[in-house]
Amino acid sequence: MTHFTIASFNVKNLIGADKEYYKFQSYTPEEYAWKQDWMADQLLTMDADIVGFQEIFEETALRDVISEADARGAEANSATIPDKSKRYHRKAIFRKLAFTPYLANGGTAGLAFAPNVADGAPGQRRPGVAILSRFGFAEPPEVLQDLPEPIDIPFAALRGDDDGDDAGFFRIARLSRPILKARIPVDGQIITVFNCHLKSKLGEHVDTAAGANPEDLTAYDPAARALGSLRAALRRMAEAWVLRREIIEELDAGNPVMVLGDFNDGEHAVSSEIISGEVPFKNYAWMLRHDAKSPRDRYSDAENEQITENINRVRLHSAERLFVRKSARDMVYTSAFGGVFESIDQIYMSRHFHPDFAGKIGEMEYFSVLNDHLTDGSHPEAPYNKLASDHGQIMAHMVIGAQDKP
Repeated sequence: MTHFTIASFNVKNLIGADKEYYKFQSYTPEEYAWKQDWMADQLLTMDADIVGFQEIFEETALRDVISEADARGAEANSATIPDKSKRYHRKAIFRKLAFTPYLANGGTAGLAFAPNVADGAPGQRRPGVAILSRFGFAEPPEVLQDLPEPIDIPFAALRGDDDGDDAGFFRIARLSRPILKARIPVDGQIITVFNCHLKSKLGEHVDTAAGANPEDLTAYDPAARALGSLRAALRRMAEAWVLRREIIEELDAGNPVMVLGDFNDGEHAVSSEIISGEVPFKNYAWMLRHDAKSPRDRYSDAENEQITENINRVRLHSAERLFVRKSARDMVYTSAFGGVFESIDQIYMSRHFHPDFAGKIGEMEYFSVLNDHLTDGSHPEAPYNKLASDHGQIMAHMVIGAQDKP
């Protein structure tokens, strides 16, 4: 039996000092040192075995944070972990307190960084994602961002006699940020981990035919602004579908799957439901068949079982929801803006880790969220708005393998 933890950490724009990432936005050396200090503390506090990072502009900056966390972990071990000469050296509490280095002092963790293929010049930078794994990687991680072939997503005709060609379609050729896929060995079992950062709700604006710029708020155009939100939502949901297709491929191969990252949407949003898959209907034997010839033509009991299994086999389950189901916690949130507190960072897992699945290989024991640093981002005096992350960090505490026998 092996215990491990897996976490998602949107760091909010990690890049070195004096480097303009977005227009007129950069860190002074002092600000960068503060951010590095804060991130190292968060990483040390989480002490997660697998971490998916979002909003990474530079791998070197991330390595600096990990090195600082390793140094602080070693210092903490020296102060708190007794050597074998001490009478309490075998106590379980000290094993729990010990920090295992990622990269320093013999640390064998693997770090995979996926830069954004749309990354540009100073002021026009685009962030990537990364995965840190104490277990290393079973094979080189894969990156998906530029699609091998553009995908056309057609819309259905609204009436049977409509010409399907007039219904329109949405085309996607590149994801806004890369999806990083890693196969990670844990206790002899390979787990496929996806780290993603879907398109934000920030409007995707295009100049109008008349040459007006919807971002010019002095000439506010509500219809054009709404269209920008529509584009953002379409892109986010299309990216969710691309990720879902990759997930299904892994599940069809029989591989356990965990998906984490910044979904930029809550658990019940359409994009999140695309990623997790459908929830099966209670009983399909009540439902009219797709090819019904009469009002009584419904699915059989055998077909009900078949349909339910087909859906459950490829479903993902929210770690947060599984935790809330068995806890007394009122609310989990990872984002605060404009008085709205919500969870837009997620950890999903296949039924290989669901407590009710007879064929499970493990399950989640606990779920943590580090959100004490969050302040409402719309408040101008919020002290952490620029340097700390504007996301809470979430972590699932997992156990895998056979239970120890007494």
